[in-house]
Amino acid sequence: MSVTPESLLGIALGVGLAAATGLRVFVPLLVAGIAARADWISLSDSFAWLQSTPALVTLGTAAIVEALAYLIPGLDHILDLIAGPAAVAAGIVVSASVMANVPPAVLWPVAIIAGGGIAGIAKGGAALVRAKSGIATAGFANPVVSVGETIGATALSFFAVALPFICLIAVVALVVWIVRKARRLMLARKVSGQTPAD
Repeated sequence: MSVTPESLLGIALGVGLAAATGLRVFVPLLVAGIAARADWISLSDSFAWLQSTPALVTLGTAAIVEALAYLIPGLDHILDLIAGPAAVAAGIVVSASVMANVPPAVLWPVAIIAGGGIAGIAKGGAALVRAKSGIATAGFANPVVSVGETIGATALSFFAVALPFICLIAVVALVVWIVRKARRLMLARKVSGQTPAD
């Protein structure tokens, strides 16, 4: 069982698309379906349905509804709670769908660990930005953040299709940044929670 350059390309593409599901669940799946329909990428046999007309119409509708729902204050925070597990599941599905040349013994562990993991980290980072924005602006800037997330998910998805390896490097850099930010935030909370000794 050898991993070929085509396999590595599929893994890079899958991880890039999975990262985008952390911003919007349906946009990367839609982009993968469109890209496959246009013969820009290959899908694994069991995920060929993604490029079908019914799937594209359904994903397109879901992507629009999701983007609009995030513009409603209050609902956006509820969606963040629901979208966490959904983003991880979508990250697994979208990454597995584009790993057409990856051996099955490698495909599912990579899809679950890398695809699901990167989707969860990206979702956590997006939720953190939304929470900080909500606190700083009493929620008034959240629609702007939502539009930025939708644009980011779309751009990242197309970037992953066009330049998978460069996208993978960018995603890894983004994950490192998110982890460092989260660590600093946790440390700051820990320090502020300590009371001086009497």
